[in-house]
Amino acid sequence: MGLLALAIAPGLAICLFIYYKDKYNREPIWLLLIAFVLGVLSIIPAIIVQVAYGSDIARIQGEGTMAIAFFSFCVVAVSEEGSKFLMLRLFLYPRKHFDDPFDGIVYAVMVGMGFATAENIMYVSEHGVQTGILRMFLSVPAHGTFAVLMGYFVGFAKFGAKNKSLNFLWALLLPIVFHGSFDFFIFDGSDSLIILGALVSFIVALYLSFKAIRRKQAISKLYHEEKEKLFPTEQSSL
Repeated sequence: MGLLALAIAPGLAICLFIYYKDKYNREPIWLLLIAFVLGVLSIIPAIIVQVAYGSDIARIQGEGTMAIAFFSFCVVAVSEEGSKFLMLRLFLYPRKHFDDPFDGIVYAVMVGMGFATAENIMYVSEHGVQTGILRMFLSVPAHGTFAVLMGYFVGFAKFGAKNKSLNFLWALLLPIVFHGSFDFFIFDGSDSLIILGALVSFIVALYLSFKAIRRKQAISKLYHEEKEKLFPTEQSSL
């Protein structure tokens, strides 16, 4: 039970953090739970792709830098971020409740944390408390940053006047680049300097994520102020 709590707690904490950052039009809890479950389910196609590739981390590490890079970017990052993106695009993007510029980040993070929590349960149950503590401060928050970057551009695709396809491309490409670079350094892991590369990748993604959250909060505020001007709340006359 303790290991399960350790595996679940980081993802739920990040979900709550993003939920309370959505200041102007919070999403229904039932839909956020669906988004989280979709994230859990998104691990299935990612696993299928990685199993079909026929190599694991231990084997790849013996095949050199190029093999590690291909596995990190083209297999792991593409399959995992692609699976999450499809859940967001196909099931949540068309919903009527996706009605605020900040909602892209909210739904993307719920999907991302569903995925990260399912993955975390598998890793922690196999490798124990030490892995759970390490992933609490690194891997799970990294998935959170990838999700924020994805949701940032999906929000622009929903509410932008043009370049919908380009925003979808960025929503997929940027998380793949950061996810792939993070995993590349972790998988290579031959010395402390290389491990430092994963930390740098995470810090850059974290910085961009907080910047994206602040900008989308400002856009959301303006959106609701303009909406209120056009459609003022009806006041009952005395």
